[in-house]
Amino acid sequence: MIPHPSQIQNYEVKHNTTLRFTTNASVSQVITWQNICDTILLVTSATAGFQLFRTAKIRRVRCWTLPVIGQSSSVSIVFNSDTIGSTGDRSVHQDSSMGIEPAFVSASPAAKSLSAMFQGGNTTNDAFFIECPSGSVIDIDMSYRGDALGIAPNAAGNALVGATVGTIGYRGLDGLPKATTLFTVPTSFNWV
Repeated sequence: MIPHPSQIQNYEVKHNTTLRFTTNASVSQVITWQNICDTILLVTSATAGFQLFRTAKIRRVRCWTLPVIGQSSSVSIVFNSDTIGSTGDRSVHQDSSMGIEPAFVSASPAAKSLSAMFQGGNTTNDAFFIECPSGSVIDIDMSYRGDALGIAPNAAGNALVGATVGTIGYRGLDGLPKATTLFTVPTSFNWV
């Protein structure tokens, strides 16, 4: 008997990565799923782009901040996702520092909470809230998934600035262009 071909899984494009951002001003804001999926874009014109991945999930968020000598600094992260029938864990992850040791928070969303599951990049639902001072370094461990069924990609939430067609572009964690984002990407990246 000739066995049938084995089952194939995971045809969709997947990407597990750590994204790094540095704040250029104090931050106290919600990051949405659209913001997260807008961090990696396929550029289609000088001002337009589409999300490279349709869905994303957060594995971990880490934030470091160093206080000014003689002062204190604080970092807070809350997985406050909220949609009908499901929420984030709502736990506050906070650290403060004085002197020369940085404040540091390393937090993962609770298992089976909304933030721990794949979410669409076209939704403005909250992924998490972050509060930190200027100069903070933020690492986000992400899992991204594409689509293999031909569903049209999601357009970037905000216009691109001076982008080169056909390239992969990176955005700050707030989904804004280079000139207005509070979250800068590493300087050698194609920042749109």
